[in-house]
Amino acid sequence: MEEKTMDNLIEVSELKKHFPVRKGITSRVVAHVKAVDGVTFDIRRQETLGLIGESGCGKSTTGRSILHLIKPTSGTVRFEGEFLSGLSATQFRGLRCEMQIIFQDPFGSLNPRMRVGEIVGEPPLIHHRFKNRKEISLAVANLLEVCGLNPNFVNRYPHELSGGQRQRVVIARALSLRPKFVVCDEPISALDVSIQAQILNLLKRLRKEFGLTYLFITHDLSVAKHISDRVAIMYLGKIVELVETLELYARPLHPYTKALLSAVPSGDPDQIQERIILHGEPPSPLNPPSGCRFHPRCPEVMPICREKEPMILDVGNGHHVACHLSTPRIS
Repeated sequence: MEEKTMDNLIEVSELKKHFPVRKGITSRVVAHVKAVDGVTFDIRRQETLGLIGESGCGKSTTGRSILHLIKPTSGTVRFEGEFLSGLSATQFRGLRCEMQIIFQDPFGSLNPRMRVGEIVGEPPLIHHRFKNRKEISLAVANLLEVCGLNPNFVNRYPHELSGGQRQRVVIARALSLRPKFVVCDEPISALDVSIQAQILNLLKRLRKEFGLTYLFITHDLSVAKHISDRVAIMYLGKIVELVETLELYARPLHPYTKALLSAVPSGDPDQIQERIILHGEPPSPLNPPSGCRFHPRCPEVMPICREKEPMILDVGNGHHVACHLSTPRIS
């Protein structure tokens, strides 16, 4: 999709993750859920790429496949130019320090039997990042303070903290190994609205302080606009549009993107915004439609959309879109 340069920290090419559906006593495979089906994009150093789409479109599976928390079915992921699929367990263990994840549910991702100090200090302890426990304790206290928590919280358990405080602990744990790349898997969707802006601003500040690169997964275009440099729109396992964030709001090209943006409140009571209603539900990833996967719900569908899958192409100024309306058609 994009020319490979040294500025890219992450390079994803034709990434697929198909989950087998088994049936019967012999557990024979009868079908595959095509959760991620040929995704290609790059993430530049110290950039935030927002990955947006409806629930079930494959966003979280994409993020976990990049980190190899789940093994991709096919395709390649390169981190700093190095292919991840061919690495041994020992080699990958070293890279784990460079790539971390912030999960959606802060309570579910924390061990309820461990104190905050143990939770944040465990990764550097396992990876031998400090000489002794005293150095780890000092680093943990510093990380908690950087993430907006009182260092005295080291002796508290997760259930003694609020949702926002727990998510700050999760962020501190992710940063304890000084990673270069962090997957933020809907990190604010489980939080109160009053806390969401605080966590977003914290993530933005930490990106500058630590030189981080984010893949920010969300279903909220308003959140993506606030934090992302570029945005990738995902539908049923495919990237349908990839563009700079401001360009997306100024000139959306894919009908699905237009529909998503029409649902975002403008904030101006005098501005009347026409709502684009999508009829029906997203098709099943077990049996995606032929041609363009969006054509059963697309208000601008054409005959070619039912027959031929559009390639995602650059239509100018780094604006990538997979739509027969926006890309030249070869007869």
